[in-house]
Amino acid sequence: MHSLQFTAESSSNGMLERDFLVGDVPGVLWSPASGPDRAPLVLMGHGGGNHKKHPAMAGRAQRLVTGCGFHVAVIDAPGHGDRPRTAYDEQVSAALAEARAAGEPVGPIVKRHNAHTAELNVPEWRAVLDALQQLPEIGADGPVGYFGVKMGTAVGVPLVAVEPRITAAVFGLHWPDDLAELAKQITVPIEFDLQWDDEHIPREAGLALFDAFASKEKTLHANAGRQGELPRFEADSAVRFFARHFGRAVTSQT
Repeated sequence: MHSLQFTAESSSNGMLERDFLVGDVPGVLWSPASGPDRAPLVLMGHGGGNHKKHPAMAGRAQRLVTGCGFHVAVIDAPGHGDRPRTAYDEQVSAALAEARAAGEPVGPIVKRHNAHTAELNVPEWRAVLDALQQLPEIGADGPVGYFGVKMGTAVGVPLVAVEPRITAAVFGLHWPDDLAELAKQITVPIEFDLQWDDEHIPREAGLALFDAFASKEKTLHANAGRQGELPRFEADSAVRFFARHFGRAVTSQT
């Protein structure tokens, strides 16, 4: 099993940021700056073409850390951020550019790419979770959640389906094609985001994925707008969701 190696550290706005490596997988762990008290851990999956410290990741982490005192971890998916791009990654980028230039749907390309990424990324996430739970401020028996939309859902659904340590999850903005059968294996509480006017994912497809989850407690958040217009208040809703299930009070919103 690979151990966790911290490679950089900084602190600002009440949040400690530590870069780490588990094997050759780079990640970042955000924690409360106040001390090493035990607290729940939320794993976050970034979107396609983004990286572990994308503003969306840092912003959501700020809410979870300063609002509830959680620890938040993000790793770069294969071919993203600080990880090398392969010939396959370059082929996907070229295919996406050609489809957009021709006015053709990008969904089929994105779905194939996300499924490929998930196949590689799920075992990496499980190894990272093993390593993070060795830290005394996290521990092996504390609550663990998962938060990811778009490609973060493509990775998160198969991860949560096989990982019993994750007991609550926020997903959204993805097709059901490769995920519906896996979603049927998930019974933990779910919050699911859907954009009613998504230009890539028909609302019927998003609803089908939501319907597939076997969770007795699952909530659909459908907002008007296109895919990139997911309201920022949904991040605050996710904070409240995890706080509710992990028994933490929301002390502030930033």
